[in-house]
Amino acid sequence: MRISLDRTITRDFRASLRREWLETNGLGGWASSTISGAHSRRYHGLLVAAAKPPVGRTVLLSKLEEALEIDGKRIELGCNVYPGAIHPKGYEYLESFTKDLFPVFVYKAEGIHLQKTIAAVHGENTTLVIYQVLDAASSFSFELLPLVAGRDYHSLTHVNDVIRREAGFDNHIFHVRSYDGIPELFIATPGGSYEPKPYWFFNFQYVVEQARGLDFSEDLFNYGVFKWTLKAGDIIPIIISTLDPAGRNAVELLYKERERRVSIIDRLPAKNSISTALALAADQFVVRRGEDLRTIIAGYHWFTDWGRDTMVALPGITLVKGRFDDARSILRAFSESVSRGMLPNRFPDTGQAAEYNTVDAALWFFVAVHKYLQYTNDQQFVLSLLPVLNDIIEWHCRGTRYNIHVDADGLLYAGQAGIQLTWMDAKIGDWVVTPRQGKAVEINALWYNALKIISDISSQTGAEEIALNYERRAGQAKERFNEVFWNEEDQCLFDYIDGDYRDGAIRPNQIFALSLPFPLLSNERALAVLEVVEKELLTPFGLRSLSPRHPDYRPRYAGDQFSRDSAYHQGTVWGWLLGPFISALVRVRGPAGKSQAKEIIKNLACHFSDAGIGTVSEIFDADPPHEPCGCVAQAWSVAEVMRAYLEDVL
Repeated sequence: MRISLDRTITRDFRASLRREWLETNGLGGWASSTISGAHSRRYHGLLVAAAKPPVGRTVLLSKLEEALEIDGKRIELGCNVYPGAIHPKGYEYLESFTKDLFPVFVYKAEGIHLQKTIAAVHGENTTLVIYQVLDAASSFSFELLPLVAGRDYHSLTHVNDVIRREAGFDNHIFHVRSYDGIPELFIATPGGSYEPKPYWFFNFQYVVEQARGLDFSEDLFNYGVFKWTLKAGDIIPIIISTLDPAGRNAVELLYKERERRVSIIDRLPAKNSISTALALAADQFVVRRGEDLRTIIAGYHWFTDWGRDTMVALPGITLVKGRFDDARSILRAFSESVSRGMLPNRFPDTGQAAEYNTVDAALWFFVAVHKYLQYTNDQQFVLSLLPVLNDIIEWHCRGTRYNIHVDADGLLYAGQAGIQLTWMDAKIGDWVVTPRQGKAVEINALWYNALKIISDISSQTGAEEIALNYERRAGQAKERFNEVFWNEEDQCLFDYIDGDYRDGAIRPNQIFALSLPFPLLSNERALAVLEVVEKELLTPFGLRSLSPRHPDYRPRYAGDQFSRDSAYHQGTVWGWLLGPFISALVRVRGPAGKSQAKEIIKNLACHFSDAGIGTVSEIFDADPPHEPCGCVAQAWSVAEVMRAYLEDVL
């Protein structure tokens, strides 16, 4: 899918500021900004390097400010937001922005047509910025002013005396290590001159951070200016890297990266504009963990790899596209981190011990293994995971952290006061916004599926008695599930139960009883649940996390962290839930459901040209017009739409 934005968008500051481009490097790092050229987040930068993949992220080079000079007239193509001012206003010269394989900008000013292509190189902390003069009546001067941050990606830089003010420039390669403890920055500027001019630039304003109630003002340091004299047809191939670029050619690197991305499209089992866009978006989330393993980044710009998100996203990110080696590596990486029958919820940025406060990550692991076996028939690898799968089941049966245990009725209980364990995990101080302590509906749908899956795998080893034992447990869980979760009054499923309490809030979690590999409901009940979810929760961009009829419903996700977190699962629309909804839709309604699913995905495709260009946002406002919020690129949003589209629709 070629996404093209013309001057009606590019030259409208508000419209261009809300649209963000993203280039990722397979390590956890990236290059990213808005198409206006103004950074709106602390996470924007031309080189955000992952020093310890997939973490150790450092904003090394914030941006390159571009300027043209022709016949004594200076034209600045950059853009920044300062207190009370926007300067310069380079977006006024931005003729178009396109994105297919790479972000491409075309500027027109004083008869000069200048094209800029940006690409992150897979497998290294390197960004390419290639300028090409498409047309110019005469020669002109071109200037690049690098603005350096040199900081952790969660923090901001302010004027200080610690920064190293001296940089090197040898054989057209600029190099500096701005602070101790961060990677060295290299900028290759073929054919360019360099004039040192060390100087601080003050008060860059990041409006999204301001709206989120966070620190939003930054100072950036400039070491000097790069200059060229250009004419029509000239190319300036810039390499920005943590590696010494001596002897490397940016155009050759771009061509190699283009071939890699084309190969991703070529492997698709069904190709059209939507599946192509989703495949390229999905590729951005697969990154290296350590030296030889793979993992899935949960979202850009601030997430790392989370156990739950990784397992949910794995089929759509890897399996449906034939990336079986990546899938196997991811499963192996997480199997090595299982503790007391639990997968890590997340690995912290700074290398502390993994956190295990999740009840569903380990259960989604079973689904991911099951899907892997379906796609690959790789019994040898799956059987190597069987001891881990058995261990997870046994820990759940005898009890593990946070009061997670199988109750006498065969259903899974989880939770204790002050702990959030399900995917609805927002917590503000000591307040768990949606505690759901007890037997949650999707957790028990996953538990039933885990029992069915391990029964099937055990049977393949010839361990029929063990397989039958798991099958009996699954049968008991299914029978009890239908007894206690059915809400006769609303003709749907309770969200969770705890003793005699039945929570009747209409939430999307019940859809998993229909969509998982092994459904739990009769056709009649499944149809009723689907109709309730469709009526109360379905939007063009995902499912609401709570029915608008509920008194706790929050229509907008906005404001400071308290306001946002309190709305996170109280109405906010989640894009990833379109996947299970579409799977349930096709399973329950057959051909009619498939036709409806096609329209849902077709309508979603309009989102590709908004927010994160070419990808799918994390969340959306609950009420129309459903403004995109949260991360501009979320792994399970892309993955679940991709999986459902290829598996259930195409």
